[in-house]
Amino acid sequence: MWALALCAVLSALVTWQVVAGGPLRDADERLGRAAFGRGPTGLTEFLADLGSMAVAMPVLAVAAVYAAWRGRRARAVAVALALVAVPVLVMPLKLWIDRPGPLTAESGYYPSGHTATAMVAYCGAALLLSPRTGRGTGRPWVMPVAVVLSAATGIGLVLRGYHWPLDVLGSWLLGGMLLALLAAALRWIDNRGAAGAETGTR
Repeated sequence: MWALALCAVLSALVTWQVVAGGPLRDADERLGRAAFGRGPTGLTEFLADLGSMAVAMPVLAVAAVYAAWRGRRARAVAVALALVAVPVLVMPLKLWIDRPGPLTAESGYYPSGHTATAMVAYCGAALLLSPRTGRGTGRPWVMPVAVVLSAATGIGLVLRGYHWPLDVLGSWLLGGMLLALLAAALRWIDNRGAAGAETGTR
């Protein structure tokens, strides 16, 4: 669980800097102002929209239905619960930290909900489309595509001026923690299923 611990430590550091207004937050705001408005508007808006529930949830839903159809209902439920955990964790942080947005007087922008949604939905779908533990490599391209989509969402949100860079980084770290826990849960489900199948053949 080293990945979970690393993400937790870095998340605490980033959150502390945002709350305390430390040097990392100052650098973040300078970087954000320099990045806003760069890139083709249509493309950056499209990338930012990848993190909306209207886009990310159907992708995960298709993967979950496929997994359930393949007899992996417990895996599908675990991934769905991970996505449900995103707003449960993000919304209290937004209310507590109350960070103003880059181009608005409104607050509640840290961490980025769209970024966390994209990361958990796309990487969760990739985990569902991957074979069970010990069953081969399956589709090696699926997770890299999910990671690219997650990264592209955060980049689009910053370039469009919807979020500061640390808002996105904080969500990547939060998403990393959720995915580490999810991966552990899926391994447990797979091992339990394999043990049950082995017992059934005796």
